[in-house]
Amino acid sequence: MSQTTEPPILQRRKNHLPEDIVLSILTRLPPKSVIRFRCVCKAWDSSITTPKFISTHLNNFAYDNDNGDGYIIHIPWYTRAMDSSKRRVCTVTLDRTFDRISEIDVPFDFPSGSVQIAGSCNGLLCLAYKGKFNIFDNVIYLWNPSIRKFKRLPDSYMERLACYGLRLGFVYDSGNNDYKVVKISSYLPKGLLPFKPMPDEIEVYTLSSDSWRRVGMPLRANVEVFDNNFQIPLVSGALHWISLVLEGEEEHKGEVIMSFDVNSEEFRMLVMPDGSLSTRRSQRSLALFKGKLAFITFGISDQHGYHYSMWVMREYGVLESWNQLFVVPLERSAVCIAFTMHGSLLIRYLNINNQEQKCVLVDTETLHEKDLDIQQPSCVATFMESLALLDGANMVSY
Repeated sequence: MSQTTEPPILQRRKNHLPEDIVLSILTRLPPKSVIRFRCVCKAWDSSITTPKFISTHLNNFAYDNDNGDGYIIHIPWYTRAMDSSKRRVCTVTLDRTFDRISEIDVPFDFPSGSVQIAGSCNGLLCLAYKGKFNIFDNVIYLWNPSIRKFKRLPDSYMERLACYGLRLGFVYDSGNNDYKVVKISSYLPKGLLPFKPMPDEIEVYTLSSDSWRRVGMPLRANVEVFDNNFQIPLVSGALHWISLVLEGEEEHKGEVIMSFDVNSEEFRMLVMPDGSLSTRRSQRSLALFKGKLAFITFGISDQHGYHYSMWVMREYGVLESWNQLFVVPLERSAVCIAFTMHGSLLIRYLNINNQEQKCVLVDTETLHEKDLDIQQPSCVATFMESLALLDGANMVSY
């Protein structure tokens, strides 16, 4: 007897995977593949664009990045007027070695001048333009290269001002499932002599409302002008920057570390580590070092010559836990650019005589230096692929 063949529709049903398993598989695929699968059917498209799916996909990729094989993205921070017609290009590299992986064209135009990566969060990049003479022009973009979408932020309250200190922070507010841009501006009022700095203005942009609002600061302080970092490190859910307390405050004078909790939007003051300001230095900054708050100074001494010193707050909020972790001797004057997730120090050597610049990656444990193929001063940030902004409104696709 011949075996009866089942109808094709019954065969397909036996090979059909349950929907939850299919979605679980999709959350583990790269964003570019997920985007293509939106075209399979309306049900898949509807599921992929939900906040739950995007969050699950992000968590899966964030877990993969925890193994130390993450990525760094960097971009030249300055463009001359003659080059302004050319699109800027971001370079993606491996975190451990800085080996080049790919290049990504920036899909929007900036005028000539300085462009900074103000922050990187969950695969989103926050790019901002600082024009000539350190005047901030309210040009800020959120951009997800993985899904080819971007958004220009509306202008903030602070219009074109002569800023002598400016910091931008870009963060994810986990409590409200929202993204925020925090802008701290110190400026000189127009028409007043002598020119005295006004207290910092703090503004917060939230993606959900697509608007800016001012936040009251309980202390009359200014962003430290000697802090060379444009980015604000995010540690334990709070942004941190160095401030100078203005005269008139009886209890607190001098330099402090200000923190701003991105969820509660509360301020806090932290003291500098003991001994960190006792040597001659030309720059100082805060950084994120392996998940902890770090305080870095560049100085000159008879023992080390040019060198970077770094203190790390081993237990966040415990001032006694500041610990001097290492001193990195350098061959000549240099500028600290950033730390990688692996803990290596990215610096740019300066040569005032012939204006040559060389970027190197310094292993902070072995002090081994690796020359990098970076020809221009650049700003860097961590990078990962994600679907963030996929379900956002008023986004530009390209």
